[in-house]
Amino acid sequence: MRVRNVIALILINILVISNLNAQNKSFYDFSVRTIDGEIFDFSNLKGKKVLIVNTASECGNTPQYKDLEELYKLYGGEKFIIIGFPANNFGSQEPGTDKQIKEFCDVNYSITFPMMSKISVKGEDISPLYKWLTTKEENGVMDSSVRWNFQKYLIDENGILVSVVAPKENPLSDKIVDWIKGSNLMN
Repeated sequence: MRVRNVIALILINILVISNLNAQNKSFYDFSVRTIDGEIFDFSNLKGKKVLIVNTASECGNTPQYKDLEELYKLYGGEKFIIIGFPANNFGSQEPGTDKQIKEFCDVNYSITFPMMSKISVKGEDISPLYKWLTTKEENGVMDSSVRWNFQKYLIDENGILVSVVAPKENPLSDKIVDWIKGSNLMN
């Protein structure tokens, strides 16, 4: 009788642990499509700080593309990357196709940081990545909601979400630049 109870407890523990592990998907477990349709695997970002931003071509914040590109030119490389995600969730301010968005970014801002295929950053059709970014149960750190275009998520070199930066905050702000340079103090 006791052996059965011990076996049952072991099996229950295995099930509980596997369920916990299934709920704690790592940042590095994601892969997405680039704006050109290629697979972009986040496991290749291990060891890099990552700034993820939802973008739009017809928004009052659209000029942030210029500052994002400057930030990327200053700090992008082996230790830091920016990843842009076009999204049409706010005021239909990103109505274009991936091809149109890419052309807009190239012609108007000469964007060199990776741009991904258009996704949804909120609602019932939220992308799995943004569900992870916005749900504490998924990311293990915090709940948040995407409030508007050009909201920024900061991921450390270990794949841990460390902060959310408001859409209006300039990408070249001291908060972001200091974080890239090594500060771990995020408010």
